[in-house]
Amino acid sequence: MDWLIWLCVAAGLAILELLSLDLVLLMLAGGALAATFVAIPSDNLVIEALVAIVVSAGMLSLVRPSLVERLHRGSPHVRIGPERLLGERFEVTTSISAGHPAQVLIAGEQWTAQPYDETLVIDPGSTVEVLQIKGATAYVHPLPKEI
Repeated sequence: MDWLIWLCVAAGLAILELLSLDLVLLMLAGGALAATFVAIPSDNLVIEALVAIVVSAGMLSLVRPSLVERLHRGSPHVRIGPERLLGERFEVTTSISAGHPAQVLIAGEQWTAQPYDETLVIDPGSTVEVLQIKGATAYVHPLPKEI
């Protein structure tokens, strides 16, 4: 019956991993699962516990670091709020300068826009990119015209 206890421990740890999401409990569940397979032919609790400890330690030191790296390597930074508008490009319909900010539509939302470089005057028809957001003002910079 030891195998059933180890199997329940492995399942419980795997379920608890869903709450923590840091892959530690999953590695411990792997050790308990290994002990399950040792407990089927054997009835020696000491050997089963040693297998669980060795496999868990091995998975924590060898498997978990590479899994964590893979999960974090490809994940883009999620941008929310005004930060998500950084890098957005749009065409200016009215002249924009530091002294005369304009109302513009960025990603379907109304924003006040000013040039990032206070000395610039951005003419209508220019394509600009949002470089910074401060409060309700988007600071933009014109992009070179494509030929």
